[in-house]
Amino acid sequence: MTRVMRRKSAVELLGVPEVAKVGRERLVDVAIDLFYTYGFNAVGLDRVLAEAGVTKTTFYKHFESKDDLAIAALEKRETWEARAWKQAIEELAGDDPREQLLAMFEVMDIWFNDEDFRGCIFINAASEFPNPSDPIHQIAAKHKRETRDWFRDIAKAAGADDPEAFADAYMMLVEGTLVMRQVHGRDDAARVAKSIVGKLLENHGIR
Repeated sequence: MTRVMRRKSAVELLGVPEVAKVGRERLVDVAIDLFYTYGFNAVGLDRVLAEAGVTKTTFYKHFESKDDLAIAALEKRETWEARAWKQAIEELAGDDPREQLLAMFEVMDIWFNDEDFRGCIFINAASEFPNPSDPIHQIAAKHKRETRDWFRDIAKAAGADDPEAFADAYMMLVEGTLVMRQVHGRDDAARVAKSIVGKLLENHGIR
């Protein structure tokens, strides 16, 4: 299947959620942007309040602490990302599951080369909050588990011999590609990885 289309930007493919104007959701939306851009621990509560244009009194009407805000921000980001990535992949590959598994790396390549790329917010969160019992770490881990299971379901639809084993290998390739881009600074990480995906598909009976 050959796709000939104008290469869209990351914003066009994944979209950018509109920041709420007031209230709790504005705090959450501003926090998502700041935490993703600068890190959870590097951003103080005062900066969030200043960017959101709200007082501490207003903040404490909605949250007990900065950690509570971080939890809400990560949960909202998780909901958005799950929907955005699914839509972006389907836009490139349609409903063909094999093509969707390849398109994942096309979307990653576009994202990796966006000027606002700051890595995976869930890897960042798990790294900054390494205790497995921490609620923030748990949200990040849940997102990764659900992403892995999503890959399993696509592989099953594509006719994989062992969808569970495929999902493990594919998830490792996705995560390794993220690290190669974020840590090694390789803008071409997704293109390098995509050359391996075809072999992985064949090895698991997806043709």
